[in-house]
Amino acid sequence: MNSDFIQTLVTTGKLAFCTTLILFVIGLPVAYFLAYSRFKLKAVIEALISMPMVLPPTVLGFYILVAYSPQNWFGKMLEQWFDIRLAFSFNGVLIASIICSMPFMIQPLQNGLASLPVSLKEASYTLGKSSLVTFFRVLLPNIRGSVIIAIAMTFAHCVGEFGIVLMVGGNMPGATRVASIALYDEVQALNYKAANQYALILFLASFVVLTIIYSINKK
Repeated sequence: MNSDFIQTLVTTGKLAFCTTLILFVIGLPVAYFLAYSRFKLKAVIEALISMPMVLPPTVLGFYILVAYSPQNWFGKMLEQWFDIRLAFSFNGVLIASIICSMPFMIQPLQNGLASLPVSLKEASYTLGKSSLVTFFRVLLPNIRGSVIIAIAMTFAHCVGEFGIVLMVGGNMPGATRVASIALYDEVQALNYKAANQYALILFLASFVVLTIIYSINKK
């Protein structure tokens, strides 16, 4: 295995790990809000969160790339105020990956919380527990399966993401080049040996994740 192959796998793993970790922190309060809130526009928020599941990644990636552009107010603000350019950078791809993978984290958590009996939360409140203690000591332990599925699905989706990474990050070795893009490049170059290595890694990662999910669902 050459250094470029290892670096590509490291970048892929780093992107998937960071995306999953950040989304888990963000997803918990959002899932709680969506599971128990009676907010009138909740359906609109749920639709926006779920959009990446039905929207082509290239479309979402295009709009994110436009937002990153210095000609756009957001990109211009980042460049002028913070001297940051997100287009074709790892941080830019990370933000895009978080947006694109959001439904894979939030939906399982929301469904898990919504499936719990309301009496469980009410009993905790009756015993004098705060909302925060109730969430972490009562609700969260009872949706362990949903948590594992959310983490596994989010990680697997990030590992196999292609369109949005290519649109936002391009194909920069050591920075934004991930395994799925490297696989495409090797096939284009007729280097099937290297392509098979990338394909095997992605196949095994997907197989392990699906095995975990189905094992949890069976239990």
